[in-house]
Amino acid sequence: MKKTISSISAVVTLAALFVMPMEAGAKEMSGKDLAFDRKLGNCLACHMISGGGQPGNVGPPLIAMKARFTRDALRAQIWDATVKNPNSMMPPFGRHKALSESQIDKITDYIHSL
Repeated sequence: MKKTISSISAVVTLAALFVMPMEAGAKEMSGKDLAFDRKLGNCLACHMISGGGQPGNVGPPLIAMKARFTRDALRAQIWDATVKNPNSMMPPFGRHKALSESQIDKITDYIHSL
């Protein structure tokens, strides 16, 4: 029983990293704000992004993005990376509704500009 509670706690802690979309009436955030926000996009948890503090190293560094992705392919990756790679560790932000369509568009535009 103790191990089960520990496992559930770990899942809840991980899930807390990826909070639901902003509530109505919250201030408008830029793509960079969303990508760097530890409660929303949280891209820095896994990726190195220029100007971001305490980046993770689970995912690839987000550099030269226009050379690596079309905008549509990048948006699809952010929406649900498991479509292209079923073993991806990247959360399916769109499929799980962790981010709104607008937030995903803003993050896509920002990341694609890197």
